[in-house]
Amino acid sequence: MRVISLGEILWDVFDDAEYLGGAPFNFAAHARRLGHEVFFVSALGDDNRGRSALAKMEQLNLSTRFVQRLASAATGIVSVSLDATGQPTFTIHRPAAYDLVSLGAGDLAELSSPPADWIYFGTLHQMSPGARDLLSAVISANPRARRFYDINLRRDSYQPALVRDLFKRASVVKLNDAEVHTLEEMFPVDGRDLFGGSSGSLEEFCRNTAEAHGWETICVTRGAEGCALLVAGEYAEVDGYPVDVADTVGAGDAFAAAFLHGLSNGWPPAEIGDFANRVGALVASRHGAIPSWTVEECRALARPGSR
Repeated sequence: MRVISLGEILWDVFDDAEYLGGAPFNFAAHARRLGHEVFFVSALGDDNRGRSALAKMEQLNLSTRFVQRLASAATGIVSVSLDATGQPTFTIHRPAAYDLVSLGAGDLAELSSPPADWIYFGTLHQMSPGARDLLSAVISANPRARRFYDINLRRDSYQPALVRDLFKRASVVKLNDAEVHTLEEMFPVDGRDLFGGSSGSLEEFCRNTAEAHGWETICVTRGAEGCALLVAGEYAEVDGYPVDVADTVGAGDAFAAAFLHGLSNGWPPAEIGDFANRVGALVASRHGAIPSWTVEECRALARPGSR
């Protein structure tokens, strides 16, 4: 599978450590670990954090070909604080180098030869007008690629008009259960959006939104409770795998990579959800957004009471 991931690469700065992250970067690294050909498109500053990020990408066997080095902006950082349950709060420092990435005609031609199977994008990066132009150019160069929109709403880093526009670009959408409520508030029922009170259940929400926006697939993550997904009209709710949480940073991005892996392989919805839940849980049990993990470890996870 050939995947293009567009967006932020940055350092998650905790009180006692720094970890390389950014949702599109995390997704790219986890998709690469699953054996796919991944092209990550972003930018870093010409600084120590930028050089460390490039070295980390090489360690992860992730191509740096489309990661630009800019002297005009610093490598992105996010300050992260964790609550008692390991849930993070993010403070995003911008502008950053990833806001300024651009591709020339030669780059676009290389990215589309052969054409990509998937284009992945999120909301935060698309707040930059240049990022929206970049996404349009990549889609135009790969018109048959399926488009995976991982909503990832962050405080002060989304706008209703932007989210609505990104909906139109997507064929597959992933969000979490908290974002379901945010969307219902953002887009009240008006006969067209079909988000709000008429969705009496999670299944209705998935079916209504997929139909309203023409998505082939929608997935809602539910933390330790697992996920709900609608794939080509088939709905499933899949239980999660409770683990001792180290931190949840990056767990949703690992889930997204595993979800896309199963979807691309044509697995049944329940199997897709189970595998993605396993990968997300394993990553949440370890520190950092891209800890070491293997498929064998994911397969070995068991729910409480099972043998």
